[in-house]
Amino acid sequence: MERTRAPGLALPPYEPLVEGLDMENVSRSVVVPVEPPPVQPPPRDHLPWSLCSMLYCNVCCLGFLALVFSVKSRDRKVLGDYSGALSYGSTAKHLNITALLLNIFLIILIVALIASGTITMAKLLNRHQQQYDNYPFLGPS
Repeated sequence: MERTRAPGLALPPYEPLVEGLDMENVSRSVVVPVEPPPVQPPPRDHLPWSLCSMLYCNVCCLGFLALVFSVKSRDRKVLGDYSGALSYGSTAKHLNITALLLNIFLIILIVALIASGTITMAKLLNRHQQQYDNYPFLGPS
């Protein structure tokens, strides 16, 4: 049987069998080592952090928005769309960070206002006490 080739196609070079070697002695399978692809962890959805942001520091509804994006990220992860899950998870993370920073700022602001109000009220009460002490008929005996 003679090998023919189509016009324009070259035949691959074949080596003839070594003399004295028949087909029963030739291995019929080839083992090709294949390394598995590196396993990447699935993208994070930040759902617990979003729940805490929604329940404890829902400034400007950022905690609720973070929760929505976290749920979307989890849905995408379940469907196998890791790039979509990564995008939604990143958005949820940024919303959580923003909500946390705004909450810290508001807590510091409230503490400062309460402290300054307490100092102002103490000074005002002290001034009224001094005026009360200056009246001869109402002052201490």
